Amino acid sequence: MDYREEMKQLREYLNQQSYLYYVLDAPVIPDYEYDRLNRRLEELEAAHPEEITPDSPTQRVGDKILEGFQTYSHPVPLESLQDVFNDEEVSEFCERMDSELGGSTAYSVEPKVDGLSVALEYRDGVFVRGATRGDGRVGEDVTENLRTIRSIPMTLPERLARLIVRGEVYMSRAVFEELNGLRELRGQPLMANPRNAAAGSLRQLDPKVCAERKLDIQVFNLQLAEGKEFLTHSETLDYLATQHFKVIPHKTLTGIGNVQAEIFRINDQRMEYPFDIDGAVVKVNSLSDREKLGSTAKFPKWAVAFKYPPEKKPSKVLDIVIQVGRTGVLTPKAVLEPVRLAGTTVTNATLHNQDYIAEKDIRVGDTVLVQKAGEIIPEILEVDVSKRPEGAKPYVFPDTCPVCGAPVSRDADGAAIRCTGAECPAQLLRNLTHFASRDAMDIEGLGPAVVQQLVDSGLVRNAADLYSLHAADVAKLDRMGEKSAENLIRAIENSKANDLAKLLYGLGIRQVGAKAAQVLSAHFGSLDALAAATEEELTAVGDVGPITARYVVEYLAADQSKDLIRRLREAGVNLESTAQPVGDRFAGLTFVLTGELSAYSRKEAGEKLEALGAKVSGSVSKKTSCVVAGEAAGSKLRKAQELGVPVIDEAQFLTLIGEGEGEPAAVEALFRPQA
Repeated sequence: MDYREEMKQLREYLNQQSYLYYVLDAPVIPDYEYDRLNRRLEELEAAHPEEITPDSPTQRVGDKILEGFQTYSHPVPLESLQDVFNDEEVSEFCERMDSELGGSTAYSVEPKVDGLSVALEYRDGVFVRGATRGDGRVGEDVTENLRTIRSIPMTLPERLARLIVRGEVYMSRAVFEELNGLRELRGQPLMANPRNAAAGSLRQLDPKVCAERKLDIQVFNLQLAEGKEFLTHSETLDYLATQHFKVIPHKTLTGIGNVQAEIFRINDQRMEYPFDIDGAVVKVNSLSDREKLGSTAKFPKWAVAFKYPPEKKPSKVLDIVIQVGRTGVLTPKAVLEPVRLAGTTVTNATLHNQDYIAEKDIRVGDTVLVQKAGEIIPEILEVDVSKRPEGAKPYVFPDTCPVCGAPVSRDADGAAIRCTGAECPAQLLRNLTHFASRDAMDIEGLGPAVVQQLVDSGLVRNAADLYSLHAADVAKLDRMGEKSAENLIRAIENSKANDLAKLLYGLGIRQVGAKAAQVLSAHFGSLDALAAATEEELTAVGDVGPITARYVVEYLAADQSKDLIRRLREAGVNLESTAQPVGDRFAGLTFVLTGELSAYSRKEAGEKLEALGAKVSGSVSKKTSCVVAGEAAGSKLRKAQELGVPVIDEAQFLTLIGEGEGEPAAVEALFRPQA
């Protein structure tokens, strides 16, 4: 078969399988077979890059990191809706429609997805552009990120000259829980709710990050269809379903009573949807009637959004318990008498922190008013003090960790109280994953899934246990085998020779990032010298503030930390610095890197500059000393030119750091003439 024909057949087949899997939830081939065919298409495209087409499933995750988003003017405005909040306002809307349209009006009633509104544009049946709503008339072009959403078709069965649809991008509740679990494991801040998570994901400048977030979409409106005519909104949705879009659930109804009943049905069954909703939308179904009604300056006259009020119910606090998270934070939780809220039975409510409990004066035995924050997380709104039982005492936070018994410490910059134990079992997964990460001990093959198995099997109880693992034991783990086990043991053994800076970062000391670890390692030269340093001696080191100094001293003085370091030493892990002292040639100067460099990655180039004392920033300002611009430099280069910030290319950068032709002083004179 001709390679062009094979590529065409593979594209069509894989796109059809994606539709069956991601839209209809009815896969017909195993994941392995899809991956095998996708790999074959990748091989053909690598050999014949001129044959790559925009609708290829391999193009869903672009390799190019964006400098920023371009604006996009919507050909058809993406209007917002007038909110209504009760039965009376719904009745008034329906009565007004019946009066102005002269009869019994048909309505489409749909759940209102709590996400981010976007427009998708197709030319000749191929997806060419997608943009956020913005102000309704001008949004941001987020095409590359939208390509990563598997339920958005790249090609349509009917190839109209131009088609624009509107949908709501969301993160499902299941994916949100998975993402937050992973972020907690990595010690990252948790996402507040699925809507914020979806909005933040869609505006990532690296499409690969967006792809990892597993976003989805519900299409709810046809904006433009050249060469196609429809009479009703429901017809457009039915048509879009035939074009492989994931279409919003909807019902066409007449009569105020039926409309109100459907609004309440959606509310009662809201937890059955995979996405969060914050209301129901009522729209006139006839497209000609919509045109007749028109719009105000802000909203279409033919639709309203019914906003569900948060459901609030009383319950009783049976107990207050402490949970220790994977980052060591002690989080109080109220155990409640079961109460039904937003479709689920609630038995617990987060109490956030000590300050929250004190502010609301929540005590065991109190009758409290409960609601779901953002319709997801149960929270206590207020205490009914009139019903407080006699003898109820204010809650006192523990001063030791309930899991390991180590002392707890309150963050200097917030209300969080943390366990200080280096070997606390509650923090084990997070600590081990961080210890093995690339910027720490860089143990290849020791990711979260393997760490989980090592912990579950009882093979590892702290980081030092990694160095006593045997390949035969590791090989028994799921999906490992002898070869993978041997590779992992070899990677663990190799990590013993790492510089002290990587170990310091891997220990997970509060506020000691990779850069601070390098500074401390280079300054003190050994872990023993660092452990003997006082807070005053630490703060005398550049880039080390009083809070960081306190955390370092407290960590290294703790019994669990001393035990861990002793065992690491006995295992042969290097505790000495092998790094060259940091230079001060560019001390006080700020550099920004943009575009693609051929000799180094931007991270590596930044490390070269930092080794010479420079600060590397991610944004350009008047305080920027110099911008290093590689190939395809974008908005940062333009901003530097607008502000008059000196710019050098890659060849000049290499000369500057002593790895290119010419005199470094000549390049340095471009941004520091007095040098």
